[in-house]
Amino acid sequence: MRLAILCPGQGGQNPAMFDMARADANGAAFLAQCGLQQWLDAPLADVLADPQQLYANRYAQPLIVAAQLAAWHAIADELAAIAGTPSVVAGYSVGELSAYAVAGVFDAAEAVGIAARRAGLMDVARQQAPAMQREQGLMSVGGVAGAAARVVLQRHGAYAAIDTGEESLIAGGASRDLRAAADELAAMGARTGELPVGLASHTPLMQAAVAPFSDVLAQASCSTPSLTLLAGVTGQAVDDALQARSLLARQLAETIQWAACMDACAERGVTVALELGPCSALSRMLRERHPQIECRSLSDFRSFSGALAWLRRQAG
Repeated sequence: MRLAILCPGQGGQNPAMFDMARADANGAAFLAQCGLQQWLDAPLADVLADPQQLYANRYAQPLIVAAQLAAWHAIADELAAIAGTPSVVAGYSVGELSAYAVAGVFDAAEAVGIAARRAGLMDVARQQAPAMQREQGLMSVGGVAGAAARVVLQRHGAYAAIDTGEESLIAGGASRDLRAAADELAAMGARTGELPVGLASHTPLMQAAVAPFSDVLAQASCSTPSLTLLAGVTGQAVDDALQARSLLARQLAETIQWAACMDACAERGVTVALELGPCSALSRMLRERHPQIECRSLSDFRSFSGALAWLRRQAG
């Protein structure tokens, strides 16, 4: 078995996103010492219970990274006994920060704080944008060739934020520009949908956050990846700590090449992929693009033991 670990971004958070980790000794220990609560200005239980807070960028990013790394701490030892070292790890949007921690580039607890700082800097970049661009978001686009969709987005001042396939992408930009693009795309037969993210992530509208986030990363302890780590903006392996910092900062304002990351998993002989949750979007996309890869998410299971049992079956 050649295993890929996938770390998703915003959109799948839910009130139960920490339940499995809390029920595991290693997962609970990580949550107790990672400092998540210090980055929230409200009790964690209140944030999880309030959809408005749960999906607010300032909370969503540290919550997602904490949940994924708690899950990783819960399964890592037993997973190593089943599959050895993962062949590939890749993260999508803020999930790339989790992937860097899984690969040993950053200390896992420190990564939660980095996620909170990342969210704050991106919020500041949005607030500093011209008034007409302060209401921002992301939008899914499907059912039309990516090149044609990009032409429409450019015409309306919006951008391709994440490349997910030949006939699908995630667009980002000012909300009014996305709505105008959506109308034209619908007339072409495309499907569009607003995503629960209030930032134009991975577009030039986040450029003001890149330099200060680079400073945050420069102050963090950083190591060469201990396993094959794919960079979102290139779809290629990260070579060293210096490159890791640069690529992670660049992805705030550059298109994420997720289709290339999925293809890289196939090219590297991945046979099984496990998504750390709290959603299953990445495992679904990889399964659709490369059906020969067995793909599941931790969120598909009621417990970590169920996920590990599935992996044992895949290992034969």
